[in-house]
Amino acid sequence: MTDLRLPTYFISHGGGPWPYMTGEFRRNFDQLEKSLIDTRIELADKPTAILVISGHWEEEGFAISSGTKPGMLFDYHGFPDDLYRIAYTAPGSPELAARVRDLLRLIGVDAALDPTRGYDHGTFSIMKPLYPEEDIPVVQLSLDTSYDPALHLNVGRALAPLRDEGVLLIGSGLSYHNLSAMFDNSGAVASRRFDAWLHETLVRCPTDTRTERLIGWEKAPAARAAHPREDHLIPLMVVVGAAEEEPGATIYHQKDLFGGLTASSFRFGPLPSANPTNREIQ
Repeated sequence: MTDLRLPTYFISHGGGPWPYMTGEFRRNFDQLEKSLIDTRIELADKPTAILVISGHWEEEGFAISSGTKPGMLFDYHGFPDDLYRIAYTAPGSPELAARVRDLLRLIGVDAALDPTRGYDHGTFSIMKPLYPEEDIPVVQLSLDTSYDPALHLNVGRALAPLRDEGVLLIGSGLSYHNLSAMFDNSGAVASRRFDAWLHETLVRCPTDTRTERLIGWEKAPAARAAHPREDHLIPLMVVVGAAEEEPGATIYHQKDLFGGLTASSFRFGPLPSANPTNREIQ
């Protein structure tokens, strides 16, 4: 168990199984990879376990992965055959899964335990560069298909005690996720406008204003152009809720993803080390 409260993170997780690739596609994520390595360094001591709220898992209600040895879920298409045989072998944690379920029950939210759920690419794409030793237990929490921002913020509030128990909370999604516009540069302006709003909201606004703006995120510039479906944005609500009164910082910011898209990742709460590496958007 850590002696200090861990921060929470929203990570823009990149495309497909990129950490397992070589070549031009993978080079798109060099900045993201560096930010994940920096995150590992800034956290200093390893967390005892990791809870990932993945934009690639949604249920009617909430579900929690509870298996001891999670398999793999290859929820992407069009990649070479060998990328459907990769494995991230970190153990699961039935104990953490039960703890998450119990914390949610305290606020009247039921969550089912799923012993068969494997690691989706919202999880293993960030875990591979973040903790390549594959030795830290990982549990996944689904989204609720309502995509209700207030509900997911409240779930985050319920999970906040985990931060004092050595559990690292990560929301895995993308700050921009419009697949139809992602690869032809038509999303460049929308991604830049929405990212600027996110940065102002998460880093510069007072925390009470931050919460209010997130609940009304659809009013943001280019909101629906950036997120036609908000599955990759809603994990942010959970990790903000778990650090609601604490400051935000930008830890990854890229203006040329796939040639022109803007993407960012954020940390909430102070670092448990003496050497913060906050980055402001330039």
